[in-house]
Amino acid sequence: MDSILVALASLLAGFVDSVVGGGGLILLPALFATYPGAVPGDLLGTNKSAAIWGTGVATAQYARRVQIRWPTMLPAAATCFVAAFLGAWVVTLVSAEILRKLLPIILIALLGYTLARKELGRVHAPLLSQAHERLAACAIAAVIGFYDGFFGPGTGSFFIFLFVRFLGYDFLNASVSAKLLNLATNASSLILFAAKGHVWWHLTLWLAAANVLGSVLGAHMALRHGAGFVRTLFIAVVGLLILKTGYDAFLR
Repeated sequence: MDSILVALASLLAGFVDSVVGGGGLILLPALFATYPGAVPGDLLGTNKSAAIWGTGVATAQYARRVQIRWPTMLPAAATCFVAAFLGAWVVTLVSAEILRKLLPIILIALLGYTLARKELGRVHAPLLSQAHERLAACAIAAVIGFYDGFFGPGTGSFFIFLFVRFLGYDFLNASVSAKLLNLATNASSLILFAAKGHVWWHLTLWLAAANVLGSVLGAHMALRHGAGFVRTLFIAVVGLLILKTGYDAFLR
């Protein structure tokens, strides 16, 4: 029964994550609630071991229908991989408590800006030349990749917002690019967790299968309904992230 419950959570997480990121907002609490006595690192590693499959399948599904700007995103993905590994190493040395308290405030500003700019991300109109876009994407990847390894909540949403705001992407194309970079950060984190023995491989098969199914459904919906659907779900997920991170920072 426990496996069925967390598999259902993984399916929903895969759906949300494939569109706007934030799947960990669903699967991680489900894992912690179902296995309260587990070592936190084991649950974090198991979450990554499932999420990487859903993210990978969603990326492949998007790539068949949406033109990914590979000369920009491949270097950014490589930057993400290294930055996430570095962030995971740094968090073993220093506390993330200050970031925990700042995160809800940053998310509120991000949500407010998105709501105020009603046309933001509705039209795909890249702003930069290829060389400048590559540099900007790598800079975003370095900062958010490090953040994902160091702390993590809202990584996909940050990627999407920054690609929309600074690269001129619409929400659909930003989401597709974010999937590729999230794949790199998940791989980096999973390598670290697996090396330290923090993955429940016996549970991974069920969670990964459910996550892939959710990702396929989510990507299908995003491709069918376009940037408007992605924007709406983005606003909803960021709102939930504000509530969750605000509770963790100030009320728990």
